[in-house]
Amino acid sequence: MKIAVICGGLSNERDVSLSSGTGIARALRGEGHRVVLVDLFLGLERAPEDLDALFTVHDAEADAAVADTAPDLAAVRAMRPDQGPVGPHVLDICLAADIVFLALHGEEGENGKLQAWFDINGVKYTGSGYLGSALAMNKAIAKTILREAGVPLAEGIVLRQGEKKPAPGYPCVVKPCSGGSSVGTTIVHAPEGYDAALALAFRYEDCVLVERFIAGRELTVGVIDGKAMPVTEIIPKTGFYDYKNKYQPGLTVEPCPADIPPEETAAIQALAERVYEALHLQAYCRVDFIRGEDGVFYCLEANTLPGMTPTSLVPRMGKAMGMTYGQLCDALIDASLKKYR
Repeated sequence: MKIAVICGGLSNERDVSLSSGTGIARALRGEGHRVVLVDLFLGLERAPEDLDALFTVHDAEADAAVADTAPDLAAVRAMRPDQGPVGPHVLDICLAADIVFLALHGEEGENGKLQAWFDINGVKYTGSGYLGSALAMNKAIAKTILREAGVPLAEGIVLRQGEKKPAPGYPCVVKPCSGGSSVGTTIVHAPEGYDAALALAFRYEDCVLVERFIAGRELTVGVIDGKAMPVTEIIPKTGFYDYKNKYQPGLTVEPCPADIPPEETAAIQALAERVYEALHLQAYCRVDFIRGEDGVFYCLEANTLPGMTPTSLVPRMGKAMGMTYGQLCDALIDASLKKYR
């Protein structure tokens, strides 16, 4: 197949996306596909007259490391005078491909806008469509839907820029409503830290979610084509599972399958599949949970384009299922193509 792997962009998770995209492109070539790797924002300054040549002639991409802080997006914007979100020739390349593998992370690639644009232009792509992407990305809307579906959730409130409401208790978690990779997220242990946490979250978005902090074990479950993958536990060596602990090797222990009883494995996998269905997701996703000290699995969020970096969780789950990284990428493409049948 001819596959365009789209990564980068202007999300706070840009570096994560570049790492995912590089790994995906290399793996798909190893599976025999013709692949071009394209940065959504930078695009190609000049495209060849024969676009097919892009899928066979390429330089070997170096591994894209993820720094321990979010990228400087102002510096990225300065690299291209035209400030539109999609770079030159990106659509042309996508139209020339059999399918686009979305290696984007964060609001820009997961909020449904790009998916809708691709639908209008007749571009096939991996992952959920525009509706499921939009519903899952906005945590406030997602939680309303999941609550109706009977999925356990932490108590919380939603704040708009300029609003001030007391936290639902301490400790609490303050985070942007549509963010990812824990950027702008703070665990607040006492009232005196609440205002600073709100100010940080509002730097990234005009809508902020404040939830009661639930102590317990953090678990996550991938879902491919509606079927749950092995459960993985997330155990940061220090602090919580923030941006640094997610992407710096060696800072988090992630046993897969998680060391939990079979009945609990079945219960959390069933919940992950329910989240997938309730949010109208397609192809694949990853659903994050906390097993509270009361034994309840509380859903934190659903990720429609989960990370595919060397430290990411879905590749770890695929390995536990006996799949190589390349075979996992192929499986995600196969599940995604079902949208178009």
